[in-house]
Amino acid sequence: MRTASGATLDFGRLALLLLLMGASWYFWYSPVLLPVKVLVVMMHETGHALATLLVGGSVDRVHLQLNEGGSCFSRLPPGVFNRIAVSSAGYLGSAVAGAGLMLATFRFRLGRAVMGAASVWLAVMGFFYAGDPFTLAFCLGMALAMGLGARFLPTGLVDAINLFLAAFTALYVVFDLRDDLWNSAVRAQSDAAILASETWVPSIIWAALWTLLSLALLGVSAWWALHAKPSSGVKMPPMARARRV
Repeated sequence: MRTASGATLDFGRLALLLLLMGASWYFWYSPVLLPVKVLVVMMHETGHALATLLVGGSVDRVHLQLNEGGSCFSRLPPGVFNRIAVSSAGYLGSAVAGAGLMLATFRFRLGRAVMGAASVWLAVMGFFYAGDPFTLAFCLGMALAMGLGARFLPTGLVDAINLFLAAFTALYVVFDLRDDLWNSAVRAQSDAAILASETWVPSIIWAALWTLLSLALLGVSAWWALHAKPSSGVKMPPMARARRV
């Protein structure tokens, strides 16, 4: 398949992404993947924190839990728009992170830069916003691991880790939307319920909106990331060598 710019679908990338997502799904309940799940929860809470800062509020603290729970306590300026932006930024923030990982690793080949940026992000969240010892230890431990990985791991292994994180994050976003927003018991205590009480728009409407936006964002980024760039420039034919007499 070819895009308007001439890029073609890279079946190797597609197969690798599907393989990594399949492996993540198969080992979903393995305790080995628990740190990665908590990492994606931090992406969710970081979305809330960033939106809070963007609307002029302040973040008090962020909490992570081993059961994949999380919370972000912040102070917001008054206004319905501010509450909508901050409440929506959790699930959409996770989708943005997954989309960014796919593009950075598949499309732009920014392996070490991605891992280094993740190290800085986790260190900032730990030092400035961690609200309990577990959150602080998790953020700083993961920041150290990613920082050392970006500095010392072979390029191939860095790329493999980033590709796995991209696939896992995309899969986790889909599962998170399914379990949190389309389970009525859980949705009653989710960000959608908070917005329903603030705006009088039913939580099921917010669930549908966030799901559609998240899946669209992941779909578009995957489409772009899985298409190889066309070769640029005009290639000149090789010049024939003059024969010696």
